[in-house]
Formats: sequence, C-alpha cells, structure tokens
Amino acid sequence: MEELVKRIIKFRDDRDWKQFHTPENIAKSISIEAGELLQNFQWNNNYNREAVLEELADIMNYCILMADALNADIIEIINDKIDKNEKKYPIDKCKGSSKKYTEL
Repeated sequence: MEELVKRIIKFRDDRDWKQFHTPENIAKSISIEAGELLQNFQWNNNYNREAVLEELADIMNYCILMADALNADIIEIINDKIDKNEKKYPIDKCKGSSKKYTEL
C-alpha cells in the first residue's frame, strides 16, 4: 500500500498538480468519478468490467489524494470507521439485514 501511495503522489507531484488538489477540489473529483462509475449501470446491469474498474481506480486515486491533502493515515481512518460500524451494526441484530442501524 505504501508503494502505491508513493506512486500516486509522485505522479501528481511530477506534474505540479498539488496546487489544484485542495480538499474541496478533490471532493468534487471523487463525486464526479463516482457519477461516471454509476453511469456504467445507468440502464441495466450489463456493464463493461474494464470501464467499471477504470472508474473505480479513479475514485480510489482521488481518495488517496484526499487523505494526503488532509494528512490522514488511510489505514487508521478505515480501521476507526470499521470500529464504529461494528458498534452500530452488531452481528446479532443485523446479520442478513440491509436495514440502517437506526432501524435495527
């Protein structure tokens, strides 16, 4: 993971794009790329896997850049969120259910 993050940062820095990568701009880019991902499923479930994976990669790249812009440790923030979700969604109450935690 560390090597991947370094490669993404190097790609950005080699092009002098950090100046454009404010949290606001990156958040917009994540949303735009998520819309492009969703577009692959707009009318049916017959999607092009390669196109979906490319959009997923774009989203993940921007998420890594967002973590960098916020000086956040990716592993730490994901683990913290899983810890919170484990409390909100205890196995005995939510297993096999798609209900939101407020409905359990």
